[in-house]
Amino acid sequence: MKNFPSTDSTPAPVITIDGPTASGKGTVAQAVASALGWQVLDSGALYRLTALAASQAGIADEDLDGLAQAARSLDVRFDGGAIWLAGQRVEETIRQEAVGNRASRIAALLPVREALLARQRAFRQVPGLVADGRDMGTIVFPDAPLKIFLVADAEARARRRAKQLSDKGISANLEDILRDMRERDARDTHRSVAPLVAAQDAITLDSSNWTAEETTRAILQLWSEIVA
Repeated sequence: MKNFPSTDSTPAPVITIDGPTASGKGTVAQAVASALGWQVLDSGALYRLTALAASQAGIADEDLDGLAQAARSLDVRFDGGAIWLAGQRVEETIRQEAVGNRASRIAALLPVREALLARQRAFRQVPGLVADGRDMGTIVFPDAPLKIFLVADAEARARRRAKQLSDKGISANLEDILRDMRERDARDTHRSVAPLVAAQDAITLDSSNWTAEETTRAILQLWSEIVA
């Protein structure tokens, strides 16, 4: 598949995939990036890493300066599927519900978002980037030529999350996950800073009854139409 042209004066192309938690963004973003030979940005991981670093350092949610400094000074390294924070592998730790819930809270804080903005944009390199998150198409990469808003009903997302946890040997209560998910959706959608909302030029895809492979194919088809 042909890549979108990029020159010294034209930034590398970006496909943004925004949407609520457990809508399949991460899995699909990885698959689309692999198919195109592009890099991938899991922006949610940066907020989860900030939440974990802040918890390890004893920084409270009310300490805005401390949280922003934790975000700016993240000692993080991405190596394939492995994520290292201050020399320790944490890709499993940051997927815990407690870390995710705190990440959702601090993601609503402007100092934290500003601290991570430049770091997120630095991932934009040739030949291209697939970026998933909550505000990739609205705030971080507003000029992306293809913006996807990936949704799924809460029950389907809760079942996916429960299966993910079960596959990792972590006990999961579906009702608790569904309640936490709805609370997180409400925070993400109604926060005053960079709320979860589809960009005006985004294409909304409902993955409630789609497999990850079907969603990936749909996005690749949309991209092929842009570069044709």
